[in-house]
This record gives sequence, C-alpha cells and structure tokens, in this order.
Amino acid sequence: MGTNLLAINPVAFHLGSFPVNWYGIIIGLGIVIAYFLAQKESVRRGFDQEFIADLLIWAIPISILSARAYYVVMKWDYYSQNPGRIIEIWNGGIAIHGALIGAFITAYIFTRKRKVSFLKLADIAAPSILVGQIIGRWGNFVNQEAYGGPVSREFLEGLFIPNWIIEQMYIREEGTYVHPTFLYESLWNVVGLVILLFARKLNWRRGEMFFFYLIWYSVGRFFIEGLRTDSLYIGDELLRSAQVVSIIGIAVGIIGIIYRRVYVKPAVHYLDEEKNPAKPAANKSKKKNNNKKK
Repeated sequence: MGTNLLAINPVAFHLGSFPVNWYGIIIGLGIVIAYFLAQKESVRRGFDQEFIADLLIWAIPISILSARAYYVVMKWDYYSQNPGRIIEIWNGGIAIHGALIGAFITAYIFTRKRKVSFLKLADIAAPSILVGQIIGRWGNFVNQEAYGGPVSREFLEGLFIPNWIIEQMYIREEGTYVHPTFLYESLWNVVGLVILLFARKLNWRRGEMFFFYLIWYSVGRFFIEGLRTDSLYIGDELLRSAQVVSIIGIAVGIIGIIYRRVYVKPAVHYLDEEKNPAKPAANKSKKKNNNKKK
C-alpha cells in the first residue's frame, strides 16, 4: 500500500489566519474562464457586451445557494436534527446539480425579462458550462473527495495517468487507492466540449447544443456516479439522486431535440442572425445621439 506522502495540501496559502483553499481557487478559475468564453461568443452572436456579466451577478450567488439547498435537502435526516449547521457552507456540502438547476432557472427568468431567447443563450453558454465543470472537478481532486471505490495501484498505472494523480488517489482513511472519478468526469466533459465547439460550425438548430449538453453530461454522470462512494440518496439509500437527475436530464434533452425538430417551424439555427437579441442597438443609438450633442 502507498503512504500518501505526495498528497497535495488543500490549503494554498493563508491571508493572516484565514486559509485560502485550492478548491475555491480552482472553482473561481473555472468560473472566470467560462465567463470570458461565453462573453466573447455572446458578443459575436449579437448580444450586448455586458449581458453575460449582468446575468452572472444573479446566477453565481443563486447557484451557490441552490447547490447548498440541494445538498441539505438530500441530507435532511442530518440537517433536520442540526439546523444550525445548514448555513455552514464553508465546511463543504454543495452539489453540482443544485448549482445547475439554480443557474438554469436564473438564466430563464433573466432572458424573459430581457426579452431574449433562452435557448439561444443556452446554446452559447453550453460549451462554457462544460469548461467550468472540467476545471472545477480538479478541486475535488485536491480535496480528495468525490472519488470512487477501491482499486489497485496497478489498475491506476494501467490508465497511464501521471504518478502525482495516482498518489493523490491513495486515501489514507480508506487505506486504499480509489477510482479517480473526478478525472473520468473531467475527461468525459472534454470530449463533450470538443463536440460542441465543432457543432457551432455545423450550425445545429437552436436549442440542440444545450439539449446535447444535457444528454452528454447526464449520460457520463449517470455511469460515473455508480462508481462513487459518497453519493447523495433519495429515500432509504435506494436511488442515487445524481443518477435520477441524470435520467431526467437525458429525457429533457431528447424530448427537447425531438420537439424542436418536429414542431418548431421554420427552423432557427445557431448561426442565424437575430435583430437586437439583447438590445445593443439601443445603446449604439444613444452613443450616436451623445456624439451629435457634442
């Protein structure tokens, strides 16, 4: 057995007595990179320069709260007996599905308020969401969490992954090496990202990139979740919540694609132009008026 001598310290540095964890840095990095990618593509597709930033002002805090709420609900037997710990998000306990649900609901309401197509925005954002998830899973790696069941070192070496990953997959409390499920999901999402970036050039119908994301991520998560040892459960540990939500995600994706192909006529495609999707022209007209006044 290994000794885990090369395990990564989850604390990156201290600000005075306050520890700054790698997990938060990695999650933050994922959000920033995802934002810049989505912002660049949204402007290219005709949205206002500040549209994505305005959305994230609402989406980020709501996603954090919904990620925590999802986790608390799934662990209600514990939190109902310890209500004072519900707010202790700094001690861990968030769920990506909760964050996604919160983000999608926020984006839908936001686009309705701005009179913009939610599916147009969702298509633009889908690759960026995957980028955030690809990077974010490495926060789980540093924390040695969200891992799978026990495996041998020989199994991990057979995956041809670097030794520093193998060493981090030795969990001292378990006394064994474990499946690097964070890596499985991260790589699965990399493949999905490549497909979506290629799909932009193929000019899929509106909504199909978003629905493909739902299907792709959900299929991968369903099978990878089956390997994990820290799953949240519905009921008396009969159903893994992530697998249930994944099945729903697959169904929504398939139904969404079929519906738009059968019932939405004429078909609108990803690269189709739309006049003033986020009303940038109004801003331009104001600038022209200001220049005339000068």
